[in-house]
Amino acid sequence: MRRSKTVSAFALAAGVALVVSACGGGGGGEGGGDVKSMATAKGQQGENYSLPANIPESGEVTVSTDNPFTAYNNSAADANNSYNTFALVGTLTSAYTLDGNNNVLLNKDVMESVEITNENPQEVTWKIKPGVKWSDGEAWDCDDFHLAWLSQSGKHDGFVPAATNGYEQVSELSCPNDTTVVAKFDEPYVDYKAMFGVSLDVLPAHILEQQTGIKDITKVTPSSPKDQLKKVADFWNKKWNGFDKKLMPGSGPYMLDSWKQNESVTLVRNPQWKGNKPGPEKITLKALPDPTAQAQALENQELQVVSSTQPDADAAERLKGLEAQGVTYGSVPSLSFEHLDMNYKNPIFKDDAVRKAFFQCVDRQEIVDKLIKPIQGDAKSLNSIVFFGGEQGFQDNYSDKADVPNGAKMASQTLEKAGWKKGGDGVYAKDGKKLQFRISHTDIPRRKQTAELIMDQCKDAGMKISDDMDPNFLDARVSEGDYDVALFAWSQEPFKASQRSIYSTGGGQNWSQFSDPKVDQAFKKATTQTSEEDALPHYQQADKALAENYYTLPLFQMPSMWAFQGVDRVFFQSYYGSLWNAGEWERTE
Repeated sequence: MRRSKTVSAFALAAGVALVVSACGGGGGGEGGGDVKSMATAKGQQGENYSLPANIPESGEVTVSTDNPFTAYNNSAADANNSYNTFALVGTLTSAYTLDGNNNVLLNKDVMESVEITNENPQEVTWKIKPGVKWSDGEAWDCDDFHLAWLSQSGKHDGFVPAATNGYEQVSELSCPNDTTVVAKFDEPYVDYKAMFGVSLDVLPAHILEQQTGIKDITKVTPSSPKDQLKKVADFWNKKWNGFDKKLMPGSGPYMLDSWKQNESVTLVRNPQWKGNKPGPEKITLKALPDPTAQAQALENQELQVVSSTQPDADAAERLKGLEAQGVTYGSVPSLSFEHLDMNYKNPIFKDDAVRKAFFQCVDRQEIVDKLIKPIQGDAKSLNSIVFFGGEQGFQDNYSDKADVPNGAKMASQTLEKAGWKKGGDGVYAKDGKKLQFRISHTDIPRRKQTAELIMDQCKDAGMKISDDMDPNFLDARVSEGDYDVALFAWSQEPFKASQRSIYSTGGGQNWSQFSDPKVDQAFKKATTQTSEEDALPHYQQADKALAENYYTLPLFQMPSMWAFQGVDRVFFQSYYGSLWNAGEWERTE
């Protein structure tokens, strides 16, 4: 999973609803103002995808998003966030990809097939199309898959990946030839389609070889000499941060061309791309943290596309008001959810009563009513961490723990039963420590408003809460565990196994030092089943155990919002953002 900063396969089977509100402007082209139809790509055929032929060539398209691109290796723990994904989806190709409805599609531009070639023990074979190349002319082949496995297998502690899901269960990965990859699993892994690319983790092994002096990455295994592994790990962990064009070729229809730190990244067509030529010649992705500024830029025709994962009522109203200017507006409940994590590094949160009292004083419904309903009228509090509302397996595990009547009073009673005493300043204390802490978040206006609401809600519960807003919170501090309470969103792929790295003891994205053997065991059992149906009850057990710990409080499912003009059809894909099918875009001006 990424901090928004993987929807589950069960969600696909259950048909989680896409509730789309759209104001149809002069979108033109196929679908016109029918935004919902734009979730299906033009090049989609059944369970396969390839970039369609004869897309008219066009010039530059400028797209806004909330935060800047910061790293090419989005699989490294300290780099992993949604805003890198939004740029990389067009530049790093994959075995499977996702459409706007989160269907998992085989990428036929680069893959012949992916098959389970043995069931017990599980063995999966990926067959790559001959002739697939990086933008520098080197082959995109088994070497790159090997590096993805080696770096994320969890079998050598020099690598610091955001997650090891699936890869850690591979006992052996082999390359019978350059275009064939065979993985043998210690335990079954139902979400094998998530591996090798959905999270954009297939990076150029030849660049690493050139820079480290490693002659053949496929000869490097977790049991190789430590000095050799250190060379590989040090490069993989750090050298693909920021921007260096010569180290960062493209394998998709586009490649990275230029970068302005904290401002923008520009993509251009990949001259070595094997598939059909994409339409736009150049795409610039600009970071504009203020949603209202994004709307203003679209109104001024400085942009063709606004895409925001941060719902904002004022910006939404402004975008809807541009219909007469030919702007099409869309909003969907995304597969991201806003939440609060309490950090066990702070001693006060090791006290069960403090965590329970914090849940009790937070009125999520007030937050939803004031900040989310103006964008999505039927929005409501989210009552599960593992499942979205309406998804197969969903059970309400939180409505009896938060949004409670007289929440501040109930929280005070919980604290006093546990020995906390209220001082003359109205703040509880115990063993010489006051009940005071920070809520840390990025500089998104809605998050500041959320923190302020919670500070007011919990003031009468004797909690002294401060607002800790930091534009770089997701880029650096969150993965270091530098917070008391973290306010951010997780964005999911269509594979529930990705949650294991967040909530399991010692997981690569478990930054709060949370640990519960019940949760560990439930996720382990879920991710080693051979079918989604068999995994379901174990995910439910994990979800229930998480709620009983009063550790992480889900707030709401995040609605995405976007708008566009001068392009025929744009749909904000909940994991990949707006550029997931940008190669298909046709200019309408």
